[in-house]
Amino acid sequence: MSSAQATKNCITLKGSAQLIVDYLKYGIHSILFQRGVYPADKFEATQQYGLTILMSKDPRITTFLQNVLSQTEEWLSKNMIRKVSMVITNAHSKEVLECWEFKMEAEKGDNQVADPSQRTSSKDLTRIQNEIREVMRQISASVSYLPLLDCICAFDLKIHTPGSTEIPAKWDESEVFDIQNAQSVQLRSFSTGLHKVETVVNYKLNN
Repeated sequence: MSSAQATKNCITLKGSAQLIVDYLKYGIHSILFQRGVYPADKFEATQQYGLTILMSKDPRITTFLQNVLSQTEEWLSKNMIRKVSMVITNAHSKEVLECWEFKMEAEKGDNQVADPSQRTSSKDLTRIQNEIREVMRQISASVSYLPLLDCICAFDLKIHTPGSTEIPAKWDESEVFDIQNAQSVQLRSFSTGLHKVETVVNYKLNN
């Protein structure tokens, strides 16, 4: 059972945000492993969505993700996020090699109340998790078509919010980045009834 605030027939906006942040957490860890950003022995297996997912054991990575994703959950519960980008770069040249985009769109839910924060969804939690599982499977399969990252890499997360959003201390405004000779692959989407999430990977096509 997910930690989302969901009753048998009711998912709240906050519960929807928790479900999505759970997906981001497991998805990002899986990408770090599948793309070889860090050595395989720095990961350990866990079970989620009926799948075996490799999670980083590095406390620097887990702390960084916890801090970013906790803020993401707060903003998402207020429908203040358009997209989260996971950017993988060459650690030496800083060239952007790959960008995973998690696009989020607010949905109306079941009750058409004036206050969006009071909307709920009756979508079955098992159905949502099944949809997420299919996306996770596609992330795992991405190594079959994505170019080999044959250099030392680093990653960062960029949260796309309205321009008026107050940025936490020690956070920086995101710079515009570009991938040369880019190709894109659209993965499956999933919906909580209150948010629709689409996942796209953009990558540099080797010459």
